[in-house]
Amino acid sequence: MKKEKLNLRDIKPKSKKEQGHDDSHNHDGNSSEFKAYLPAILSFAMLIIGIALDYFDITFFKDWIRIVWYGIAYLPVGLPVLKAGWKSIKKGDVFTEFFLMSLATVGAFIIGEYPEGVAVMLFYAVGELFQSAAVKKAKGNIKALLNVRPKEAHVFRNGDIESVAPETIAIGEIIQIRVGEKFPLDGVLTSKKASINTAALTGESKPDTITKGAKVFAGSINLETVIEVEVTKEFKDSSIARILDLVQNATARKSKTELFIRRFARIYTPIVVFSAIGVTLLPYFFVEDYVFTDWLYRALIFLVISCPCALVISIPLGYFGGLGAASKNGILFKGASFLDTMTKINTLVMDKTGTVTKGVFKITEIKTVGWEEKEFMKYLMAMERQSTHPIAKAISAYKTENSDFDASDVSEIAGQGLKGIVNGKTVLVGNKALMTANSIEVMEDTESIVESIVLVAIDNAFAGYVVIADELKDDAKETITNLHKVGISNIMMLSGDKHSITQKVASELSIETAKGGLLPEDKLNEVEKLKLNPDNTIIFIGDGINDAPVLAASHVGIAMGGLGSDVAIETADIIIQTDQPSKVIKAIRISRSTRKIVWQNIILAFGVKLIVLILGAVGLATMWEAVFADVGVALLAILNAVRLQRMEWD
Repeated sequence: MKKEKLNLRDIKPKSKKEQGHDDSHNHDGNSSEFKAYLPAILSFAMLIIGIALDYFDITFFKDWIRIVWYGIAYLPVGLPVLKAGWKSIKKGDVFTEFFLMSLATVGAFIIGEYPEGVAVMLFYAVGELFQSAAVKKAKGNIKALLNVRPKEAHVFRNGDIESVAPETIAIGEIIQIRVGEKFPLDGVLTSKKASINTAALTGESKPDTITKGAKVFAGSINLETVIEVEVTKEFKDSSIARILDLVQNATARKSKTELFIRRFARIYTPIVVFSAIGVTLLPYFFVEDYVFTDWLYRALIFLVISCPCALVISIPLGYFGGLGAASKNGILFKGASFLDTMTKINTLVMDKTGTVTKGVFKITEIKTVGWEEKEFMKYLMAMERQSTHPIAKAISAYKTENSDFDASDVSEIAGQGLKGIVNGKTVLVGNKALMTANSIEVMEDTESIVESIVLVAIDNAFAGYVVIADELKDDAKETITNLHKVGISNIMMLSGDKHSITQKVASELSIETAKGGLLPEDKLNEVEKLKLNPDNTIIFIGDGINDAPVLAASHVGIAMGGLGSDVAIETADIIIQTDQPSKVIKAIRISRSTRKIVWQNIILAFGVKLIVLILGAVGLATMWEAVFADVGVALLAILNAVRLQRMEWD
């Protein structure tokens, strides 16, 4: 365990090398990639030389020399496939793509088609390399998230700073985060303020300035000054650890299409092998001038064409691309299956508070009677400073000149409000019941206000009121408009807030169906009613805490602001890390594009293979066409799937 003396003057931002940006890793990576391609380069060079020697009919390039030359050209790319096929056979899995390619290429050598044998295996190997590179790229946006896992934390212990693994730090300990470092654990900021970058977690690159007492999350980056944080969760329970686990497991949850193709390949491959045997032997009974080697050659073409690798690789690659594109945009899918389900969504149900509103009370209107607004607010704020109610906090946040007004003899009247003395005057702050009880007449227009309203009386005379409301999120209206554009017209709002407030918010957003005053079980009942119609595929968007039952019951549950909610991560199928409802539109568009590309690849693979299979069966296709039908189609499918990584979703 390493210890450092506590001397802030000695603290400097880490160098690139210290932060893990050691250029030597890049050189190692490039060297490793070159080594992977070296066998294919060697085989390709020998194949081209061999074909040239054949073309010019060089005298010495005959018989056993020719066989040995092409045999050596075959081994660098063929040997790994032959080994893989043999290992699969020993495990009892005979009918694999390795077996198909081995059978086809060895058969080509047996009938003397050496260049074709080398070419088929070479292009297969190159295709596998390209597929591997494409999968690696497609996983890049997902795996990039793993780099936010902090390796070290600086914790205050016994007057010193100890550099330890984040897993060893307990709740309540104080940690120090230096400039340029990642937050190793979730916690609460104890320093006065901080500027942080949460891009790795939320996809938002804009720096965020927070103040003392604000929640902070592991994986964020400290941008400006050395700060201190009190740890509130152990590493295994931190938001980043939960999200990393979620992301790593996402690709393991297969879509129905993906599972079907894998099951199909297991049945399809043995059928192909036995069909190839039939292509070789059955014509003997029906064709007068039957030549065994001719029909064996056609069977080998059939085997190459029928290899299912284009399907088996390109389809998962499409889903990897979709999951990666979503992660890059701050949307975490818990599995590829939800990419499929999102394409069928036709009904959207949403919570109000924290979903389309900010969940923070704010003064929206101040109306006074016979008082200047600033003076009026000084009396009101003096009273509200005595309360911890969310409405009181919203009023206390009002910016006015410093006041030496203090409230005394403050008493709370249950269900009505506060009564006290401010600046020698009796002040009442509360609802209409408080005013009525003290024979104070209020303005008539207060009756039509649906939001939370605070009435104020000073020295037994009505002095005015303050309206408190929850603000709509900046992109709330845009979200509803775009939901209609993507074909979701059945939208419903369910809220635990007052029915009148829920209706007002729904009206502002042009949502036709809205119900307020609901308990969690009431929301669940509403969704269950919608599910009775088999045509409804329902998505529910909520904050992931009191909406957990509905998130679980919906076909797809989306949690807003998943970083701050353990329940959201546990219950929801999709987590929107930025708290922006408009991300739902991106999730739908990414899902639809992913499914479109997957089906394009399926149709491409089957279509081309079927055409070349027919041509091969009647003797019009050679091994070269077979290579295109297999490896060429696979490469086209890969390029198609990689498009997901480059698309814009705005």
